[in-house]
Order: sequence, then structure tokens, then C-alpha cells
Amino acid sequence: MRYIDDDLKDKTILITGGAGFIGSNLAFYFQENHPEAKVIVLDSFRSGKTLSNGNLKSFGHFKNLIGFHGEVISGDINDKDVLLNLELNYKFDYIFHEAAISDTTALEQDLMIRTNVNAYKDLLALAINHGANMIYASSAATYGNAPSPQKVGHEAPQNVYGFSKLCMDNLSRQYMQKEEIKIVGLRYFNVYGAREYFKNTTASMILQFGHQILSGKNPKLFENSDKILRDFIYIEDIIQANIKAMNPKESGIFNVGTGKARSFQDIVDILQYELGTNLSCEYIPNPFIGSYQFHTEADISTTKEILGYEPRFEMEDGIKAYVGEIRRIYEQEVKK
Repeated sequence: MRYIDDDLKDKTILITGGAGFIGSNLAFYFQENHPEAKVIVLDSFRSGKTLSNGNLKSFGHFKNLIGFHGEVISGDINDKDVLLNLELNYKFDYIFHEAAISDTTALEQDLMIRTNVNAYKDLLALAINHGANMIYASSAATYGNAPSPQKVGHEAPQNVYGFSKLCMDNLSRQYMQKEEIKIVGLRYFNVYGAREYFKNTTASMILQFGHQILSGKNPKLFENSDKILRDFIYIEDIIQANIKAMNPKESGIFNVGTGKARSFQDIVDILQYELGTNLSCEYIPNPFIGSYQFHTEADISTTKEILGYEPRFEMEDGIKAYVGEIRRIYEQEVKK
């Protein structure tokens, strides 16, 4: 679906983290809906490098971009030479900044701040020099255990990832006050949908439960999962918010969710309905009590007002739209 009527002919768009989950979906949105735009994807792509928790440092994967016809650059946003090349050899109109260390369990505070905060400041300088509007990924992790509904201005991050995203937001506010470009931070809640598989263990529970069910395993849920509620948002609504943030009424930081909290039990029940299964759930003790968000729900009132955003997908709609891709990934990637 096309979310804006703007003619993007002769416009050049940079997507950092463009081989990742959300970045690659943005790349294909422009290719399919605004083929007249020039899209540049920058991603560090995956290597054998891991964090101390054993997870990959970068989740970018070439398979997320198969079929994409724009320009692809392999590079790290921490590399000053990479940014200088972008500065000198392109003229961007819009920058979608999705690149980040996004693992909420990462312990490398130095790498997290350097990548998520310091490199972002360099990209802001690039945006200002080019006169390009900046749309960047913030996160609901900035709220930590703040009570629902989560509202901008009531942050309490519980990990260095959430802290780094709050630092990005604070930095952005400083630039919003003195620069002519529009700067929009989007605080994503629990996103699911196509092209998330290569996030590995950090992929959504919708995908993970789907693959458990397809393998014939009883879905494993924490005890009282019907009382663990999150704001789950389908990728198409994330893309909608990004596109509507290109030329907003004003700069700002906005929640991107559905405004409705749904349970993990709901996920399994809807998946079983869509997949035609009736497996018994196994309930296990929750080892994360005390460090676990039991309820998230985005306050999206200003997102609607300023960006014109309106979520289109209830969880039932999102899972129904996604289930074919869940099956395809299971057959082509998980079972092989």
C-alpha cells in the first residue's frame, strides 16, 4: 500500500541497516511504490563476529535484499571513511536510520553507545549538510518498566540499549530546536513480520511460536501468559509510520504501536487457528520476574495527530497476513 502521494522523482534516500528487518522492508516499499526514487542501502552485513552473550554483532543478511534493485553498500556507521564517502559522493533528501546494536541483552556498553549514539550524531551532521530529513529508529525500550500506557517524557530504561536510544532522543531534541531539517524519532514497540528471521533468537515470539507449532512441538509459554501483555505491531504499520514521518507537521519523538496490549497466549491461539493445529501449551516458570516487562501499550495519540498515522492491523490481521511467510521460512530455512 502506498502511504504518501508525494512524487519522489529525483529524490535520493539512504537507509542505514538496510539489510536488516525493518530497513529491508523500507527498501522494498520504495522500490514497489516509488520506483522513481533512488535508494541507497548501507549495512555492515553479518560476519562471524559475536557479542559476549554469543549473539551476532550484526544481523544484516543478503537474503533480505534478494530482488532489490537499488545500490547496496557494505559499511559500518562507526567508520568515518564510510560516512565521508556518503557525504562527498551523494546528495540525500531523506535518511532512514535503522542501523544499531539492537540486542537488548548486549553487555558491551562502550560499543552500544559508540554505535547507537556517537555514530548517530555523525549521521545527523550528514543530514544537516545535505538538507535531508532524518527518520530514525528509537525504541520502546526507553520506557523500561514505566506504567502503561507508555508516554513520551516518562522514560526509565532498564538496559544499556534502552539508555542508548534515549540518548539518541535527547540528542535529536537539541538539533530539532536549531536545525531546519525535520527530525523524527520512532519508538517501535514489539514488531513482527517478514524479513525478521535473520534476527535469530531476537526475532519476534510470533515467528518463534509459529516455528515451534510447525515442528509439532507443544508451544512453551511462561506461567500466566494470558496476563503478560505487550503492544505487538505488524511490520506494515511500522513502514506506514516511517513513510508518514518523511514530511511531518513538526519534528518530534513518537510511539509506534497499535495502542492495544495483547497477551502471549493470544499469539499462540491465533497461530494455532491460522495453522490448523490444536497442540497443548506447556507452561513453565518465568525466570525473568523482576526484570521483565509485563505490560506495554503505546500511547499513539500524538503519532496520529502529527504524523497522520493510523494502525491498520489488529494482531489477528497481522498474523493472518504473516502466516504464509512463517510457513515459507520454516520450509526453506528451518528444515533444511
